[in-house]
Amino acid sequence: MQTAYITHPDCFKHDMGAGHPECPARLNAIEDQLIASGLLPYLQQHEAPLATFEQLVRVHDPRYLESIQAAAPPHGLTYLDPDTAMNPHTLNAALRAAGAAVLAVELVLERKVENAFCAIRPPGHHAESARAMGFCFFNNVAVGVAHALAKYGLRRIAIADFDVHHGNGTEQIFHDDSRVMLCSTFQHPYYPYRGADSGNEHIINVPLAAGTSGAEFRAAVGEYWLPALERFQPEMLFISAGFDAHRDDDMAQLNLLEADYSWVTQQIKEVAERYAQGRIVSMLEGGYELHALGRSVQAHLKVLSGL
Repeated sequence: MQTAYITHPDCFKHDMGAGHPECPARLNAIEDQLIASGLLPYLQQHEAPLATFEQLVRVHDPRYLESIQAAAPPHGLTYLDPDTAMNPHTLNAALRAAGAAVLAVELVLERKVENAFCAIRPPGHHAESARAMGFCFFNNVAVGVAHALAKYGLRRIAIADFDVHHGNGTEQIFHDDSRVMLCSTFQHPYYPYRGADSGNEHIINVPLAAGTSGAEFRAAVGEYWLPALERFQPEMLFISAGFDAHRDDDMAQLNLLEADYSWVTQQIKEVAERYAQGRIVSMLEGGYELHALGRSVQAHLKVLSGL
């Protein structure tokens, strides 16, 4: 079976202004790299639907959802925090990003594809149940996980988050839900200045110091993530796939390379093959140096697709 590649033109229209790192060109860089490498035609391509209120309210407060809808501007930009702004197209883009997670879950669990990658923006893992922050409006990966739990009755789902920033929103949403394991590596101390001491038996936080190498990242995953995933035996895995820990990305100060993203994807894939019938949904999070982002996503997708 193929790997699904899910995106939507609306995700290109969300724009937070000149010079903002979370820009439409991120998706162009990914698609350009996948076309140049010859990989894109081998992926099963889908357009993301709009997430519904029912799907979003599983992880977000209904009053928050109403406030996001009310904040959508007819023109210009509306800032929800200093980093996070809406233009007239943002609401639809955010609904497509969350909807991509829902479609990915359905394609994977109904065995129409082996796994899926969602090339979407805005990203999601900083969005809490009632707060937009860190470029994020809806928590896309959480929406997908909740859909798998509610519609398909899964009992154990794991999320692997290797973005350079801690996914505080994902942790906040699932902190007290033992059906969901979150394994996260992130630079610390660094934005959002959370996660170093907030874990529990199913929240496996691994803070990494500035300057951490790929070898040290691999050692941390091997020491903390993999034993926890083996104990948990997830029925499905999600990936918050942020590529901003790359050495060339000046968003932070970790030193990963494409080979490290290939390696961690392979580790996750092997866990999925042992316990989850290979079922993986990967959601794009960060990654802001465009050339590094394109190459890193290509490396990630080569492993997911087996091509």
